[in-house]
Amino acid sequence: MSHKFFPTKNLFLRTLLYVWVAPNSLLGIAIGGLGLCVGGRVIFRRGCLEFYGSLPQVILSRLGGVIAMTLGHTILGQTAEGLDLVRDHEQVHVRQYEVWGPMFIPAYLASSAWLWWRGKDPYRDNPFEIEAYLLSDPSRKSD
Repeated sequence: MSHKFFPTKNLFLRTLLYVWVAPNSLLGIAIGGLGLCVGGRVIFRRGCLEFYGSLPQVILSRLGGVIAMTLGHTILGQTAEGLDLVRDHEQVHVRQYEVWGPMFIPAYLASSAWLWWRGKDPYRDNPFEIEAYLLSDPSRKSD
């Protein structure tokens, strides 16, 4: 088990992290669970449920063709192949959720709104995304 994706092996601390992130994970489970009812799929990788196809695919395609999106310890993806491509990036977001807990989504959206208001790119200039790109691909430099 890589420390890059599982910063602690301590079962008690891991359990606390799952509880801390649970409100966001439950949102992902609800979306993914509904998707399972209409033909979606799920796999368990690196401590996360990864839902793909069906409802997650429809939602992500309507968000501009996003390949995947993390909600706590759940990752919604368009396809299994897409999840394979972006898994390291999404795992960085999982670690960010473990730090920010239920405040991750408001912090992410507030950061994007602030950047947009200042005329910057709300995705590429978002500090959460910059960190995810840098940590998931150290050879890549931020724009």
